[in-house]
Amino acid sequence: MTTPPPSATEEPSAPAARTAAPSGARPAPWVRTRLRAARAGSVLAAVLAFVAVLLAAALPRAQDRGADQALRSFLQRGGPGYTSLLATAPPQEGAHGTDALDATRAALLAHTGGSFHVDPDTVVYGTWTVKGRALVNPGLAAPSGLPPVMRLLYLRDARAHVRLVEGQWPSETPAAGTAPAARGAADDGPPLRIALSQRAARTIGAGLGTVLTTSPAPGGGPRAEVVGLYTVPDESEDFWVDLGCLAFACEYHQGENSYWAADALVGAADLPRLDGWSSTAEDFWRLPVDTGRLRADRLGATRQDIASYVTGPVSAELLTQTGREMLRTNSRLPELFTQAKARSQAAAPLAAIGPAGVAGVALVVLCLAGALAADRRESELRLLLARGGSRAGIVARLLGEGAVTVLPAAAAATALAVLTLPTPRLAASLLSAAAVTLLALLAFPVRAALLLSPPRPAVRWRRPVAELLVLIAAGAAVSEVRRRGVAPAGSDTDPLLIAAPLLLALCGGLLLARLLPLVTGVLARAAGRSRGLVGFLGLVRAARGPGAAARGRSGPSVLPLIALLLAVTTGGFGAAVLASVDAARLAAAHRTIGGDAVVSPVGAGSLPDALVQSAARLPGVRTSAAVWSDDDAFVQGTAEGRTRVTLVVAEPAAYAALSRGLGCGAFDPALLGGGTGSADAPVPALFSAGLARKAGPGTYALRPGPGGELRVRTAGVVGCTPAPSGPGGETVILPAGPATASIRGGVQPNRWFALGPVDGDRLRALTRAARPAPSAAPSAPASSRPPAPSQPAAGQDPRARPAAGAKPADERYLVRTSAEYVAELGADPLQGSAERLFWSCVAAAAGFALLAVLLTLLRTVPERAALLARLRTMGLRRRQGVALILAEALPQTLAAALGGALAAAVAVALLGPAMDLSTLVGATAPTGVRLSAAAVLTPALGLAALVAAAVLLEAATSGRRQITTELRAGDQR
Repeated sequence: MTTPPPSATEEPSAPAARTAAPSGARPAPWVRTRLRAARAGSVLAAVLAFVAVLLAAALPRAQDRGADQALRSFLQRGGPGYTSLLATAPPQEGAHGTDALDATRAALLAHTGGSFHVDPDTVVYGTWTVKGRALVNPGLAAPSGLPPVMRLLYLRDARAHVRLVEGQWPSETPAAGTAPAARGAADDGPPLRIALSQRAARTIGAGLGTVLTTSPAPGGGPRAEVVGLYTVPDESEDFWVDLGCLAFACEYHQGENSYWAADALVGAADLPRLDGWSSTAEDFWRLPVDTGRLRADRLGATRQDIASYVTGPVSAELLTQTGREMLRTNSRLPELFTQAKARSQAAAPLAAIGPAGVAGVALVVLCLAGALAADRRESELRLLLARGGSRAGIVARLLGEGAVTVLPAAAAATALAVLTLPTPRLAASLLSAAAVTLLALLAFPVRAALLLSPPRPAVRWRRPVAELLVLIAAGAAVSEVRRRGVAPAGSDTDPLLIAAPLLLALCGGLLLARLLPLVTGVLARAAGRSRGLVGFLGLVRAARGPGAAARGRSGPSVLPLIALLLAVTTGGFGAAVLASVDAARLAAAHRTIGGDAVVSPVGAGSLPDALVQSAARLPGVRTSAAVWSDDDAFVQGTAEGRTRVTLVVAEPAAYAALSRGLGCGAFDPALLGGGTGSADAPVPALFSAGLARKAGPGTYALRPGPGGELRVRTAGVVGCTPAPSGPGGETVILPAGPATASIRGGVQPNRWFALGPVDGDRLRALTRAARPAPSAAPSAPASSRPPAPSQPAAGQDPRARPAAGAKPADERYLVRTSAEYVAELGADPLQGSAERLFWSCVAAAAGFALLAVLLTLLRTVPERAALLARLRTMGLRRRQGVALILAEALPQTLAAALGGALAAAVAVALLGPAMDLSTLVGATAPTGVRLSAAAVLTPALGLAALVAAAVLLEAATSGRRQITTELRAGDQR
């Protein structure tokens, strides 16, 4: 008689195997035999562990890389001038050569290299004159009658960054008979030899060999001779940052007047004579900190080291080492570090929503996989226990099985994450990977241990108590969020606040698990009254759950439902946050620009009528308005006595259409009518809400900035206006026409606003075509000239980059569009990193949720195949079998999708008002997340469609083969 081989579910226990084995024969190893008997399950377990551990190890590293990139981009946004240490000191008496500069540079570099690094090749140092001198040569360009201003600089190794095109480089050897001028004394020696930018020389009207004279000073003014002309091959090179106007001449504005500023280079030979140029020469060393090595996790230590370098122990030590008692070091880095830390703290909770969601779904899926594996092998485990195996021994063998499949997959996943996402930090990644590995390893053995435990009396209060605890935790988290906000200022991320959306989703899942059997039962009874049986059978099985009677369960499994609900809620809530960010960016762009496009003159001036008319005809312009605005107007007679306002003069109908289209301060243009009567009649005016509270109805005196006075009466109140308000924050709108034509200087438009998808490049091309001819350079009579400036305008840093207070000669009109402003706000890596991380986590959560549904379907394959086989013998067609599978699986999917969307909406309503999105927006934004139906429903419907497609595919591909097998073999269960 031949003994059939034991089935996979009836393997003998270890003692029994040893008894049955022949003498001298060694029994097959348990783990190898078990893994060979279930190859597909072992591979699936390894793949699941690999994916879960890969995500667990990769997410912390991705967050670290995003934080580092955001920090470096934020610091580099302002250029090397913002991320440098600038040391300055008066020239040392008797040590005017380059050796003293080199020695101080070496001492400064010796104290770097700890938490921050400075590349020695990037250090820029030399001597400059802090103040400039006005050049009084006849024939030099003098717009508005103001003479050009020049500063002199000596830059170490400057020749390596320029190209000499004419003349020679200033000598490095002092001329015979030349002696250094006493500090502060007039220099009456030979002219200083300078090299001037070819562009700057052409702009101010100087040439090779020109001797530039300055305003007279006691004992004679200093002079400079242009001995060489150079060009700068790369004007964007970091070497030229914060060195003034060395590459080209800059145009500065002083009120309505303008003047040129051009800086020149001197050689080492004239280095001792720079004091004679403006009596304010000083040595400087600019040390650019290598931001590419800065790390977000060490920002605190770096800030302490920089502070010590600027005003702490290192600074005091440098005074002794260099012998310069007046050595001072300044840097904006401590301030920027503080801002970067605040940005990181504000964005961290929002960036953690996605990872928290995928972690929750992955946890559910791993627990579900362990539970399904234990249920599938329950009969085998109970048989081993009945044949003498101990519960501890069985669990140990199951741990061995898991170790063979899980540990290699986890190690490979961790190594892949470390190699593909390089970052110096390993601890968080390794801890996350270890936690997920441990969960994947213990899920099945722990579930098996519970199954093999002695039966205990059923306790009905355990599930309600657990659900009540979840509800209490969710309520506490929500109340804490609404009380403190998501990211209180100066605080780190609170895990409870991050978990609030997940707790709400969990509450929704538990509630849905209670209601779904009841609802599907009602639907099943309704379907039972119809002629077809497919819908009735599918809904009945959905209400009971697969195998519910055999396992004593009264409904479907809760875990797949919770996985789907967590994925949908996380996606919907995060999508609502991102939709609010996009809307807030557009609102900030409209608020800043005053519409979708704006054109304004650089400095004082007006817009030509031809430019305004041509711009209004551009494609995409729906509404446009040309206005005249003045930020220096005052209203007399308010509660404060005198209130500074921004005066806006515009054509009422066009400006009203602009306000209405922008949704900012809509008004009836008829309110500004009636201003064309007698000369003494007050002009109708619209007051901003704040000014109306200070003034109230009545007639007031308005004094525009150019001069004069108008009598205005309050015709209405507007909450806001497209034209941005000035420093006062209050606005007065007047109608353009005869009533306002008497304002001194005229009211020619100086702002043009438009709504619509305007192409910024076409608008700039239009403004360049309308650019007026360059102003001539003839000198005005001496009696009519304003006082010549000896330095840039008040408040202007003489070492600032030209863009800070000057402009190249070919820029006359400034063009800004809302699309470009929105793109600029969204270009912040901190925002981009948080958004990319969120969508990646949403995709991962959706994948895990889909896997939870598929695991549930695979668990019920034998039972479903047997049912379909029986029904096939009764005449069930193949299409009806597929419909039966869909009717069984889709109610839970649709319920989870709709429940998740509802949970996301509830989370937005409860948690949204406490969220400050300013950091993600990139500008000041109103606090709160707005509920968007599209943002909430899109992830829900997308996941529902994905799950339905997966169920349909599984039913269509595997159903026929399984039914055929059942019909041939019969029911052996």
